[in-house]
Amino acid sequence: MENSLSILKEIVQKAASAESVETQMTYIVSAVRSAMKVSVCSLYIADTDGGLVLAATDGLASVAVGNVKLSAGEGLVGLVASSSHPVSTDNAAEHPAYRYFPETGEEQYQAFLGVPLVHLRQLIGVLVIQEQEKRIFSSDEEAFLVTVAAQLAATLFLERDRHPADEPDLQPDDMQRLKGVKGAPGIAIGSIYLISGNDLSEVADKECSDSSLELERFHTALQQCRDQLEQGSLSFGDQLSGEVASIFSVYHMLLNSRELISSVEAAVRNGSWAPGALRETVTDLSTRFEQMDDPYLRLRAEDVRNIGNKIYASMNGAEPAVSEQQNLILAGDLISIADIARFKPGQLAGIICRAGSALSHTAVLANALGLPAVMGGGKLKRWQQGALAIVDGHQGEVILNPSPQVLAEYRNLADRERNLFAGLEELRDLPALTPDGFRIKLYANTGLMADISPGLKHGAEGVGLYRSEIPFMEHDHFPTEEQQLQTYRQVLKAYAGKPVTIRTLDIGGDKLLPYFRFSEENPYLGWRGIRFTLDNRPIFMTQLRAFLRAAEGLHNLKILLPMVSRVDELEAFMQLLDDACAQLDGEGIDIEKPPVGIMVEVPAAVNLLPFLAKRIDFVSIGSNDLAQYLLALDRNNSRVSHMFDNLHPAMLREVYRIVTECRKFDLPLSLCGEMAADPLAVVLLLGMRIEALSMSAYSLPKIKWLIRTLPAEVAEQTLQEALLLEHENLVRDLVKRVLGQYNLAALFR
Repeated sequence: MENSLSILKEIVQKAASAESVETQMTYIVSAVRSAMKVSVCSLYIADTDGGLVLAATDGLASVAVGNVKLSAGEGLVGLVASSSHPVSTDNAAEHPAYRYFPETGEEQYQAFLGVPLVHLRQLIGVLVIQEQEKRIFSSDEEAFLVTVAAQLAATLFLERDRHPADEPDLQPDDMQRLKGVKGAPGIAIGSIYLISGNDLSEVADKECSDSSLELERFHTALQQCRDQLEQGSLSFGDQLSGEVASIFSVYHMLLNSRELISSVEAAVRNGSWAPGALRETVTDLSTRFEQMDDPYLRLRAEDVRNIGNKIYASMNGAEPAVSEQQNLILAGDLISIADIARFKPGQLAGIICRAGSALSHTAVLANALGLPAVMGGGKLKRWQQGALAIVDGHQGEVILNPSPQVLAEYRNLADRERNLFAGLEELRDLPALTPDGFRIKLYANTGLMADISPGLKHGAEGVGLYRSEIPFMEHDHFPTEEQQLQTYRQVLKAYAGKPVTIRTLDIGGDKLLPYFRFSEENPYLGWRGIRFTLDNRPIFMTQLRAFLRAAEGLHNLKILLPMVSRVDELEAFMQLLDDACAQLDGEGIDIEKPPVGIMVEVPAAVNLLPFLAKRIDFVSIGSNDLAQYLLALDRNNSRVSHMFDNLHPAMLREVYRIVTECRKFDLPLSLCGEMAADPLAVVLLLGMRIEALSMSAYSLPKIKWLIRTLPAEVAEQTLQEALLLEHENLVRDLVKRVLGQYNLAALFR
């Protein structure tokens, strides 16, 4: 086929921009038939029973659409689906798998080619072309159709998810179950508070008569959004964790984006009214983000749309005051950090976000705030405003208008969870000591002064990871030595007498500074961590001086280096630290050289431990990045994120190898990251006799309960069995059985 690449690109792009699933499917069959110059193109979509339904056709009788249904494996179309392989024949009626449906009028077509549409190992449907003459479709034709199907499978999957079919027989008061994905764990029961309107994508084109007035309208709305964002960050108070702060940083960056502002201004000067100019700019920016190879940047398309909707809402006047009611379930197509910040602390019980994913900023926020959340949970209709709802974050399900029996069941479950975790507070001042006498230190992760109170409240024995990049993200410039000194001093004083491990500036990858932006093809393998700071000596020296001065007289500072993968990086840092100490000594400041450790988060560091050990005082395993690099999996990539698992046999073996190596060199060892707060993983870490774990403050009580209940000897036996297993699911089942035997099943519902 001539110009097949440009034709393919046009079909995929136009299909992705369709307004509805029906429009999209109709366009696909028409465009493919026209491009391939065939008599028929039909699209069959997989249903929930494993069968296939004729969803769209160009060439067969239209009356057959929706009425032709094939059971699993039935007919040529069913054969394509069951074999996951193209099926081609020059005489369909003579094929053993042929199944005739008279309502289609397809008896006149002899040539048949069908290809499967599969996304994330899930069958989406089958795309078929047919021709009257008896012939075998060429290899070029088959290759084109296979390529079209591969591209359209993801588009159809996403569009079907965005526009789920309505259930016509349901009444407003009927119980409904909406299946989504897990956003944040927990159970919430409350009234739906539906975020309304202001959908920028629905704005029409209009010419403006006075561009200066439209520009003023835009800039006023933009400033209002900046002010709201600032107020929002203040309203979070003690809940402004590192994760939340980084999201505020992204929104701050977008609201000050020169590209966004100048594009809107240019469109207005060319005659567009401000909302239309904003719509075009946001659509262009979000589309470009979605087409990027880097998965983190692809996810930022959601943030761009959120910001666009907020600016548009401000253009339309002040948003109405939010309800004063308690136990609200915040629901909407898109939910931003600014939406959540409008409510008082404790007012929200849970979140339902139709368009979000488990990796979205909405999900990150919900986890950081301890709000149960379900993402992609169906289109909520107007009449559901105020409806009673259950958000089951454990199962990724929303139940609207629950029956009395279902409501009672979930209330009982929520009460049990609440009582369980309330009882855990009694453990706050007790050590994490197993029944057979093995002691583990439990530390808190933190990034802001606001994080410190929850850590102390939940019994943290120190700070295992202070993310020093978070204060950098909160400024609109590199913070000065004095500004950093005040921040670090507060943290060190709050934990006086307890160790505080501060990680040096770690930007790059998914962490960017709004005032120091740079672009890389693969940011996770680029200029980040220790590489960045060593290349920017003035910034690094300022931070080290602030560290040392902040620790004066407190004696509890430990310095942690991120992303170390070479011995010379450690040597260069030690020289820089010596220089900083010499400078301060020359200035008459009484300082002591603190212990220095490395984060083991890349496989190279594991292999270099024998060489690094003699130069460092301790090791901290960064389990998130270690798993990412070890398994070659990006947790922000929705295509593979489901494969990211703390219990992957390779991950368990690698962590065990690190523990063994550190023990050989008598190096104190801790572990931070999601693995430290995963009860199933902690059983195995306990079996490895790891010395310390660092996690979010809110995870400390449940992990302490586990450690104080499960004998280390049992954990060690479980570990030895787990190391012999080939699949993470088998490991998970094994550990669950052990926890169940010790009445700890509530930890993994």
